[in-house]
Amino acid sequence: MSKIITCEQVSRGHVDKICDQISDAIVTDCLRHDRRSRVAVECLIKNNTVVIAGEITSKHEPDYAKLVSSVFGRVGITDQYDKVIVHTLVTRQSPDIAMGVDKGGAGDQGVMYGYATDETPELLPIPFALATRFLELLRDVKAPMLLPDAKAQVSFDYETGKITVFLCSVQHTADSEVEDFRPVIESLMTLTASEYGLNTDFEKLINPTGKFVVGGSNADTGVTGRKLACDTYGGVGRIGGGALTGKDPTTVDRSAAYMARKIAVDLVKAGYCSRCEVQIAYAIGRAEPVSVDVNTFGTAVVCPRCIDAYIEENYDLTPQGIIGFLRLLDVDYNDVSSGGHFGKEWLPWEIVDDEEVYRIYGDGN
Repeated sequence: MSKIITCEQVSRGHVDKICDQISDAIVTDCLRHDRRSRVAVECLIKNNTVVIAGEITSKHEPDYAKLVSSVFGRVGITDQYDKVIVHTLVTRQSPDIAMGVDKGGAGDQGVMYGYATDETPELLPIPFALATRFLELLRDVKAPMLLPDAKAQVSFDYETGKITVFLCSVQHTADSEVEDFRPVIESLMTLTASEYGLNTDFEKLINPTGKFVVGGSNADTGVTGRKLACDTYGGVGRIGGGALTGKDPTTVDRSAAYMARKIAVDLVKAGYCSRCEVQIAYAIGRAEPVSVDVNTFGTAVVCPRCIDAYIEENYDLTPQGIIGFLRLLDVDYNDVSSGGHFGKEWLPWEIVDDEEVYRIYGDGN
């Protein structure tokens, strides 16, 4: 029996991703003006109404309407939202949580995962890397009939090393038909597969229902943090229970997930294993993790104790240690609010050379 694995990615015009981008635009804006900002915000969109809710403690007061507008402009949906209504329900961070975070502890309990595999240059699963790359190419296509809301899905047979099915559902104008843009989509599918040196004789599915005219928040309700598999490893590597998006890095949902990925990347690139999953767990108010576990799926070329010693010697896994090591107060979180949080070579948790991180992001102060 073939071992076929399928992964999905969504475009930056997908309604949940619009919410993610708004939430992370707020996080980045607050940190740029006040590095001590505490942010935990979520967004909901339906039709032309945007609701921003959460907790922010900062010297900076975000211009929510301006940030929403900037995201819409970046996505390319400005013309569809003539009269956007923005509601805010934002309070300060709970003093009970702040007390633990101020002392350097984790802001909540939680279990975070990091994953890396040598299947692709990005150290991501093949079908997930393909789906993500395809949507990057689709984003840059200049075709007025194609609109921003889109999904891609790739099925890959690990036994034969071949793509079996490549699926794309893309929003389009009412006066166009699938056949009008089918050649464009099929050429992008072929180009994506060719970039990875893979077969191009796979089944191509494009808008299987025949029409995708109504999209975005007019077709669905968007909510921050609802595309965790698309944010991480396409469902191949395990993920924690909390969303990464909309939170400042004192929240271990975000920072520890980045550090777990960093450790997995370092182990694979160092040649200690070809596939790796790192689990880190925290208790609220405590700085040190309550557990760290590494699974190499039988691919390790060194003993487990050697890997444990390597992690203990090279990484400070306290929240403040992670923030400083990965320069998380200097990251532009707009870069990760769509297209995934991993596999982008300029991000500090993807870079093995610590001097290169220092050159790009500074000393973390």
